[in-house]
Amino acid sequence: MKTADIRQRWLDFFGERGHTVVPSASLVSEDPTVMFTIAGMVPFIPYLTGLIPAPYPRATSVQKCIRTNDIEEVGKTPRHGTFFQMNGNFSFGDYFKKEAIGFAWELLTTPEADGGYGFDDKDLWVTVYKDDDEAISLWKTIAGLPDERIQRLDKDTNYWSTGHPGPAGPCSEIFFDRGPSYGIDGGPATDDDRYVEIWNLVFMQYAIENVRSKTEFDIVGELPSKNIDTGMGLERVAFLKQGVENMYEIDQVRPVLDRAAELSGRRYGADHEDDVRMRVIADHVRSSLMLMSDGVTPSNEGRGYILRRLLRRSVRAMRLLGVDGATFPELFTASRDAMSPSYPEVERDFARISQAAYGEEETFLRTLAAGTTILDLAVDNSKKAGNDVLAGDTAFLLHDTYGFPIDLTLEIADEAGLRVDRSAFDTLMAEQKQRAKADAKNKKSHVADLSVYSTFRALGETHFTGYTELTTESRVLGIIVDGAPVTFASEGQKAEVILAETALYAESGGQDADKGQIVGDGFELTVLDVQRPVKGLISHTVSVASGVVSVDATATTIVDGDYRRGARQAHSGTHVIHAALRQILGPNAHQSGSYNKAGYLRLDFSWNQSLSRETLTEIEEISNNAIRDNLEVVTREMPLDEAKELGAMALFGEKYGDVVRVVDIGGPWSRELCAGTHVATSSEIGMINLVNESSVGSTNRRVESLVGLEAFEDLAAERAIVRELTSSLKTPREQLPARIADLVAGLKQAEKKIKEYEARALAERVPSLVDKANRVGGYRVVAESLGEAASADDLRSLVMSVRDRLGSEPAVVALAGAVSGRPVIIVATNAAARDAGARAGQLVRTAASVLGGGGGGKDDLAQGGGQEVSAIPSALSAVIDGLKG
Repeated sequence: MKTADIRQRWLDFFGERGHTVVPSASLVSEDPTVMFTIAGMVPFIPYLTGLIPAPYPRATSVQKCIRTNDIEEVGKTPRHGTFFQMNGNFSFGDYFKKEAIGFAWELLTTPEADGGYGFDDKDLWVTVYKDDDEAISLWKTIAGLPDERIQRLDKDTNYWSTGHPGPAGPCSEIFFDRGPSYGIDGGPATDDDRYVEIWNLVFMQYAIENVRSKTEFDIVGELPSKNIDTGMGLERVAFLKQGVENMYEIDQVRPVLDRAAELSGRRYGADHEDDVRMRVIADHVRSSLMLMSDGVTPSNEGRGYILRRLLRRSVRAMRLLGVDGATFPELFTASRDAMSPSYPEVERDFARISQAAYGEEETFLRTLAAGTTILDLAVDNSKKAGNDVLAGDTAFLLHDTYGFPIDLTLEIADEAGLRVDRSAFDTLMAEQKQRAKADAKNKKSHVADLSVYSTFRALGETHFTGYTELTTESRVLGIIVDGAPVTFASEGQKAEVILAETALYAESGGQDADKGQIVGDGFELTVLDVQRPVKGLISHTVSVASGVVSVDATATTIVDGDYRRGARQAHSGTHVIHAALRQILGPNAHQSGSYNKAGYLRLDFSWNQSLSRETLTEIEEISNNAIRDNLEVVTREMPLDEAKELGAMALFGEKYGDVVRVVDIGGPWSRELCAGTHVATSSEIGMINLVNESSVGSTNRRVESLVGLEAFEDLAAERAIVRELTSSLKTPREQLPARIADLVAGLKQAEKKIKEYEARALAERVPSLVDKANRVGGYRVVAESLGEAASADDLRSLVMSVRDRLGSEPAVVALAGAVSGRPVIIVATNAAARDAGARAGQLVRTAASVLGGGGGGKDDLAQGGGQEVSAIPSALSAVIDGLKG
């Protein structure tokens, strides 16, 4: 029976019995204190606890779940999976134990041909809470179970509560007996893998208080409305019904495992360690696919870090199977095909999902290449030294310099039988964070304690008038100096000023703060920054240019009109480029960040490869055509749900209220949620000039553009350069590329001929230098100054040629010269000289010390240098003296 069939039979069974079929909630939990949906009942908790009235009396679902607390156990046991599906049926004060037990037994034991799961009742056991005589009686009456297959267990396994005062109740669990070949007899109470739990029924019937632990609390009475919460593990039933050994071998997971085996050339079932790795890959790839289908992207924090860890563990496992190259294109495609029958969105969004996954793999493969070499060497050194601990500074170096995750370092060290000095690592991490805090220059706010703003925020929200006005008269509500409220600020001081209204835009949505002034009777303030330190409040960081500003004074905000015009051009230009990007690259090119100020914008977007010059030119052309077409820019405020129905794009990382501002440029061509300031028509943008495209991560790119007058000035500067070149080279503009290419080719040819000439000249010097060889002790020695030398490479080549011509008797060659005004000395020895005790590295260090520098190398060839060209004769004498010694 296919997993998708098991899923559908569940929904059909309970749907036919009056249950509302509820779609799976997202894996991303709505609860801000929890990252993921970890159980099937999570979306129904408000109804089960009575916090919110249930919209239906009974419900059923197949809920997607993620649990990562046992990630190290994945692949080692038959039941640990990161992603899993929980089939549930729920009653909110409707039916209770009798019906819940009846439904479970009916669905499990009804033949497959009649829509059930077809389990043989003789293979099923149940456990109940030890004092729940009612459940025991119902199991005997409804299922006909004998006493020996009903086991009473204590609160630690068969009693449910939230861990807090509120609803609670006994549980009853259904187990499948896999048979004596899987373990000992004795039922689920033995806690043996032979008995697989497939269904848990929670009878929520009591109110508890004074909760001291999971098993210690006071039952204070029965609930007025009793609820049912049940869950059946879809993957567990699937591996039992499909006759395989574990959840990794079911039809939704096995295709990835098989593909990993094919790619590695290993056979599943031949080696335990390889089997574990293949199961890890199969689980993690599927889990990653499902997380990404719900919008999670790889990052270094929160959910994104969990996803990144799953992806990187998959890459690591494939490398341990002997595959060093990229495998995600094969593995993710296999997982997509296996999961899409149950979750069509996986197929629909696969272009976006695969783009992010492949980019993450590519980046991590580079990280592994750099970090693994260092880590392997450190492991070897630790073992040779007899240590069972890997130094914390090594782990920190890998993390800080190479991006090697600490959890991966821990895993690799553990595989080698070592533990990591985690305490030292944590200390170094803490020191780094402290340095980062000390070095950060936070221009946004000089107040660390945001509570200083609470008094001002209590007076109401700051009203922003800047959408329609460039000057606004208001009242000073508060002044902050050095983090504390004051009643006035004087000339020369830096302060924060809070006003009731302002025309000055506070930095947000990627748009930089306005420039401008705040003036009043007897004072003038220069605005340095405008921010929103707390929601609803705008703070102006100012320098008091003259006079004294005090609380309750009348003040007028004045926006720098030229700067605001440029900022509006840049922000609207950002929207235009975003629309052009999506027109060329498709909907997967989604904005992930932006920054714009007068004359300049940058836009980050999801994409995992560089854009060609032709593509950038096309994007630039579409953008400027939109400017030429003088598209109307319309801003509207509306409820968030209405805006989304219109197709307005919400940008990643931005938070929106119930009422949002929608900015249209050319109608639906560009429709985004945005609180920034914008032009009235696209022609006001003036011009867009894309000046750069670069990477900002494995799955994100960045384009930068000049806008308006700045764009024109940049193009004018390039035009001036072209004019100068056409004049100097006496070549028409359209022929410049070919002319410059010819000049470059000619220069390269000339350089090649010069090198050939220099090589011949060097070769011609070899005989005369050989003739200058003198006897020093037991060596034939050539020690000469060559004056000016083209390069150290030329010196090295000459030294080696002379050495080779000196024959087999002990010989040492030391040649020195001035390269770009700095002294360089090269020393070479032949094998006979080294046997006699001469060491090139030692000799060159002696000479370099005379030159005022340093050097080093091997015994046969070494190089040194210094500061004093005039000391070259003395340095060569030092080499000769060293040989005499």
